[in-house]
Amino acid sequence: MAHGATILGGIAGTELSPEERDFFRAADPWGFILFARNVESPEQLRRLTGQLRDSVGRDAVITVDQEGGRVQRLRAPHWAEWPAPLDQAEAGARAMWLRYYLIGRELHDVGIDSDCAPTLDVAQADTHPFLRNRCLGSDPDQVATLGRAVAEGLLAAGVLPVMKHMPGHGRAVADSHHDLPRVSSSLQELDALDFAPFRALADLPMGMTAHICLDAVDDAPATASAPAVQLIRQQIGFDGLLMTDDITMQALSGTEAERAQASIAAGCDLVLHCNGSVASMEPVVAAAGQMTPQAQRRADAALQMRQAPQDLDRHALQAEWQALVAGLALT
Repeated sequence: MAHGATILGGIAGTELSPEERDFFRAADPWGFILFARNVESPEQLRRLTGQLRDSVGRDAVITVDQEGGRVQRLRAPHWAEWPAPLDQAEAGARAMWLRYYLIGRELHDVGIDSDCAPTLDVAQADTHPFLRNRCLGSDPDQVATLGRAVAEGLLAAGVLPVMKHMPGHGRAVADSHHDLPRVSSSLQELDALDFAPFRALADLPMGMTAHICLDAVDDAPATASAPAVQLIRQQIGFDGLLMTDDITMQALSGTEAERAQASIAAGCDLVLHCNGSVASMEPVVAAAGQMTPQAQRRADAALQMRQAPQDLDRHALQAEWQALVAGLALT
């Protein structure tokens, strides 16, 4: 059975309302995404994730942005506070694995089984501040090495990683939440730097597109560009489940339904809709339609990578992580 080609996050609060429950039952999204507005306590969050899965009658994927730093939806006092990823990149791959294993265990404990990480965008000197310290470095080999550690730490914790933002957002000097970034670099330059970490991790189960226009590829945002999606599939070699970045971001033009339709037409597998009411989700769900057989195949392959968490001594791993990052300056 094909599910709706969406990951939906238009959940108003900390409990699922009857209207939301009924809508999700009818829409049957492939998965859900949560935000700070949905998070209050571990007990409440376990209840909400259970309600979401009950609404669609299956063990649907529930994801979140839990990178650390500014982009962290589960916070103190119930969850650990993590510095921005770039602040700890110098500590190396083991520290990054430990960090994301520990993050993943916190997520899994409350019914969240996916994390929108690693961020594989290669940081530049002029990368927009909304993104720069969320990156893992300015050298593509380092980004790939640390990104692999992030992904493996999450997988060991029973959490599916989502690498982002494909095919690379690091050259953006605008914030795609508000404007469409344009990049004029040549395809050769992009291939050598921006695409390299994604190519190295092309075996990962899930990826997220970038709302960024690469002039060497197309005049449309990668999310809505068939040539850009073809590049992700062929030149980068990613055959995993490809979701859009949030289509409510203003880098995209047209109505949200038109954005959803354009993304699916370009070759994305799933539309990610993060903010809005049931009324705003309804036309998006209709425009996205059902998952294609190819998308369903990729989704099934991603689900096969879900595993029970490795039961490791978290206190010992936390102490090891703290020793590795001790003395690093935070920005």
